[in-house]
Amino acid sequence: MGFSVISSAILLGLGVSMDAFAVSICKGLAVGKVKIKHMLTAGLWFGGFQALMPLIGFYIGSLFHGYIEKFDHWIAFMLLGAIGINMIKEALSKKEEDCADASFSFRTMLIMAIATSIDALAVGVAIAMESSTNIWLSVALIGCITFLFSAAGIKIGSIFGEKYKKKAELFGGIVLIFIGLKILFDHLGIL
Repeated sequence: MGFSVISSAILLGLGVSMDAFAVSICKGLAVGKVKIKHMLTAGLWFGGFQALMPLIGFYIGSLFHGYIEKFDHWIAFMLLGAIGINMIKEALSKKEEDCADASFSFRTMLIMAIATSIDALAVGVAIAMESSTNIWLSVALIGCITFLFSAAGIKIGSIFGEKYKKKAELFGGIVLIFIGLKILFDHLGIL
């Protein structure tokens, strides 16, 4: 496995983990006095779902790959670009969103984990369109990176609050757009 494959998987993990990181910052702000169990709970929920969703998306994308092989790079580029642009728009938005509540109940965490990982489903479809991307490496790194960022986000939120939430979303959006461009340029022979 080459350095490019690993670095792409790491960048992908960083990009998709930023929504969960932003929500974790909010949750840490709401909790106030953070305990290790809060950090582990957020990390496991968000990391688990961020790993599961691209895997599901990959298998969905693989079902249709043979039919769309001639323009799959455009689909990957558009999916990642749309997700990235949406994250950037949210980060630059003047509208203040309600921060997460302090609950770590099963229902609350399930809803939040699904909501923050829907984009990862589309990323999984994009991975299916990119033959050089290793799905297992990507899923493992996405899950691990999201676990770490989510756990850290809880602590950061309790200390710094809203200061880093929008910056995390902006960074994640930019990374996803660059990955989409890389896929497109690779297929077009530009890089």
